[in-house]
Amino acid sequence: MTATVLSAHDIQVLVVAAVGIAIIVALIVGLKLHAFLALTVGALFVGVGSGIAPGKVTASYENGVGGVLGYVGVLIALGAMVGKLLADSGGADKVVDTLLRGRDGALPWKMALIAAIIGIPMFFEIGLVLLIPVVMLAVHRSNGPAMRLGMPALAGLSVLHGFIPPHPGPLAAIAILHANVGVTLALGLIVALPAVAIAGPLYGMIASRLVPIGAAGAGLAVTQGVDAKAASADDARPTHGPSFGAIMATLMFPLVLMLAKAGADIGLAPGSPAKPLLDFIGDPVFALLAAVLLAMVTFGTSVGFTPAVLGKKLGASLMPVVGVMLIVGAGGGFKQALVDGGTGAAIAKIALAAGLSTLLLGWIVAVLIRLATGSATVATVTAAGIVAPLAAGLAPAQLSLVVLAVGAGSLFFSHVNDAGFWLVKEYFGMTVGQTIKTWSMMETIISVTGLALTFGLSLIV
Repeated sequence: MTATVLSAHDIQVLVVAAVGIAIIVALIVGLKLHAFLALTVGALFVGVGSGIAPGKVTASYENGVGGVLGYVGVLIALGAMVGKLLADSGGADKVVDTLLRGRDGALPWKMALIAAIIGIPMFFEIGLVLLIPVVMLAVHRSNGPAMRLGMPALAGLSVLHGFIPPHPGPLAAIAILHANVGVTLALGLIVALPAVAIAGPLYGMIASRLVPIGAAGAGLAVTQGVDAKAASADDARPTHGPSFGAIMATLMFPLVLMLAKAGADIGLAPGSPAKPLLDFIGDPVFALLAAVLLAMVTFGTSVGFTPAVLGKKLGASLMPVVGVMLIVGAGGGFKQALVDGGTGAAIAKIALAAGLSTLLLGWIVAVLIRLATGSATVATVTAAGIVAPLAAGLAPAQLSLVVLAVGAGSLFFSHVNDAGFWLVKEYFGMTVGQTIKTWSMMETIISVTGLALTFGLSLIV
C-alpha cells in the first residue's frame, strides 16, 4: 500500500528524518555534544537530505530558530524575571508554605490544580517559566523527588494546551472542523481532568522512582535564586516578604489579561471597538511584561528592594536562561527543516490511505506528524485539515470529539525535535534519557488517555 501512496521523495524525507533524529541523540548521548550544536547539525543534515535547495537550508533553520526565539525566547526571559523576583522576595516561600499545609500526599494534586489554573490562558512554555520556581521550592521543602511534583505541574499545563480552548491548537482545529467552541470546551474538561490525574500525580509516583532526582537536580530554578543557599553573601534581602494576596494578584494578573483576550476572540465580533485593545493587552508578551513591571513593585520596592538592586536582580535572572533559549531555538530550527523538507506531508499521506474512522484517523495523523515535526500546533492543524472532509456530516458533539482526538494525538511522545522537550530537560536538570522516561512518557500517557476517553464519550454522546 505504501508504495502506491508515497512518492520517492516522500520515502526519502521519512528516512532522512529518522536518521536526523538518530544523529541528534547519538551526538548528545554518545559524544556528549552540547544540545544546541547537536540540533543545529541535525537540522542542516535534514535540510540537505530532504532536498531543500542548498542555498535555502540555513535559511530554513534560521527561520525556525527566529520563529521560536522571537516569541518563546522573549517569554522565557520575562518569565525568568518574574520568577527571580518571586523567589528573592520570599514570595515563593510564602506560596509553598501555603501549599504544604495539610497532608503531604495531597501536594502533587495541589500542584496539578495550580498548573491547570495557570495553564488555562497560557502556552505551555509561559506557564512553565512562571510555575517552575514554585515547583522547585516545593521540592526543596518537601525534601522529596523532583518528579513527584514536577509531573503533576507538567501534566496540568500540557493537557490544557492540547485539549482546551482558548489554546491555539484546539481553536485552530475547531475552526477547521467547524466544531462548536462551547461543546468542545465542555467535553474537553471531561477528558482533561482524568488525563491530568493519570499522567500527573499518579504517573509522578512511577516517574520519581524511574528518575530519582531531588533538590540537587533542580536545574535553573536553583540558579535563579529559589534555593536561598545559592545566593551570594552580598545579595540584598527583603525587609519583609510580600503578602499571599499580593503574590496571587501578581501571578494571576497576566492570566486575567490573556483570558480577556481569549474571551474577546470567542465572544466579540471582529469589528468590535474593544477587540483591538483586548488583543493588545492580552498578548502574552504584553501580559508578561506588565507582570514584570507589577512584580517590580509587589516583589520589589514594596518589600524593601531599591531600584538599583532590582536592576541587578533582573539582569541576573537572564544569565541562567541563555543556554535554554539557544537550545529551544535550535529545536525550532530542526522542526522547521522537517516541515520545509516535506516530512509532515509524507506522513499525512500514509495515515489518510489507511481508511480508518474519522476519530482514530485524526489521532493517528496528529501522532505521526507530531513525531516527525515536534510541533503540536502543526500536528493539530494538519490532522484537522486532513479529516475535515470526512467529518463534515458529523453531529456537533462528535465533531468536538474529533477535535479532542486530534489534540490528544498532537501531544504524543515529545522528543528531541520538540522545543518543549529541551525546555523541560534544562529546567529540571535531567539527561536526555531521563527526560524521555519522564516528560516523553507523560505526554504519551496524556495522548493515549485522551484517545481512550474520546472513544468512550463517542459511544455516549
